[in-house]
Amino acid sequence: MPDTPAATQRARVRVPLRFHDGYCVDAELVTFHGLVDGQEHVAVVLGEPAPGSVPLVRLHSECLTGDAFGSARCDCGPQLREAVERIAATGGVLLYLRQEGRGIGLYNKLDAYALQDQGLDTYEANAALGLPEDDRDYTSAAQMLRALGITSLDLLSNNPDKAEQLRDLGIDVHDRVPTGVFTTPHNVRYLRAKVLQTQHTLPLASLTGLSAV
Repeated sequence: MPDTPAATQRARVRVPLRFHDGYCVDAELVTFHGLVDGQEHVAVVLGEPAPGSVPLVRLHSECLTGDAFGSARCDCGPQLREAVERIAATGGVLLYLRQEGRGIGLYNKLDAYALQDQGLDTYEANAALGLPEDDRDYTSAAQMLRALGITSLDLLSNNPDKAEQLRDLGIDVHDRVPTGVFTTPHNVRYLRAKVLQTQHTLPLASLTGLSAV
């Protein structure tokens, strides 16, 4: 386990969340001092875990196009909406991490979209731009969890790399809980690439035979 400096809680504020489909829930947003990457990541604390249980946690990377604009080219917006409700029901935390485009930034992500329109998949497009397939590092996420008193959790994710990184950082991941599958005609190639290239736990059979428009 790397010797990572401790982060501390900076402030906590109650925020009522309202989603486009009418779902609403009260959350507590937590900010932090001392995060190693210097980014303004936020923890969204939802519900209350039952006594003796571990919290359900999602590491959600920021996606302006999907989370805010409802882009159908990815599944980020629906995953965010689902995660908030599932975590609120069982008690836990959503870490909203400022890692747009798997860590490459918004402008580079949009440049990668243009290459995807020419036939490259999401990972090939990053490589064509001279960028890593996935540049995310979850050290700050582990710092945030420890600052919240969480060292053991169930992880809401289809991505095995998130669980592996957290374990390497000393966080006990009891179980990795898959999210739903949110396909559109515009994101099916993206979802297939995540299964084939980075072993996301999505049902590949259900993505076969669908085509992007």
